[in-house]
Amino acid sequence: MFAVMKTGGKQYRVQSGDTLQIEKLAADAGETVQFNDILMLGGDSVTVGTPTVDGAAVQAEVVDQIKGDKVIHFVKRRRKHSSKRTKGHRQQLTMVRITEILASGGDKTGVKAAIGAGSVAGVAVAAAAASKPAKKAEPKAEAPKKEAPKAEAPAAEEGTKPANLLTEARGGQPDDLKKISGVGPKLEGLLHENGVFHFDQIAAWGADEIAYMDDRLSFKGRIERDNWIQQASDFAKEQE
Repeated sequence: MFAVMKTGGKQYRVQSGDTLQIEKLAADAGETVQFNDILMLGGDSVTVGTPTVDGAAVQAEVVDQIKGDKVIHFVKRRRKHSSKRTKGHRQQLTMVRITEILASGGDKTGVKAAIGAGSVAGVAVAAAAASKPAKKAEPKAEAPKKEAPKAEAPAAEEGTKPANLLTEARGGQPDDLKKISGVGPKLEGLLHENGVFHFDQIAAWGADEIAYMDDRLSFKGRIERDNWIQQASDFAKEQE
């Protein structure tokens, strides 16, 4: 008698006494396993399952846990700087010896064995292996609770905010701050957003006010480097 069974996503034609290599089973050498996904039975008469044969089973003994032949995987990408990659792989397998083919009475009792690539239905460890006393699960130690990260204090502002900042230009007409060397349309817009519209406002700044505005304008050192204070003072005198 022979049987066609399914395990690990593959089909095998087996008969009593055959030794074959299948996808890895979670079973030790010497244990008995039972395959319940039987697609066909053959011999004096042929029985084809729909999709499996009810009550049929194949029992086998685990001989050893082995690795398959090494497979080389080579990839070359000629349009990506001629990159090359070589990988080797040896698939984990289980060697079993078929001991008995059951045309009926192969119930699905017992502990299911797990396959290396995931759990596959149809493989059960024999009741003799399942009868071993189960180990008591030890209580897991609780992981220490992580403390919530403390909020960082906001960075202190540099310098002192000028006291002469305005919400809008006097008389609705701001000075042309672009006359100052180093001030373009974008920087003039930032000055307006920070309440600076006139030359006399800039001319009145001290060291602390300059540090504050440097931080606001994101142009560190620009005010002193281009001598804005002197230029603004000169333009303010021209308007008097």
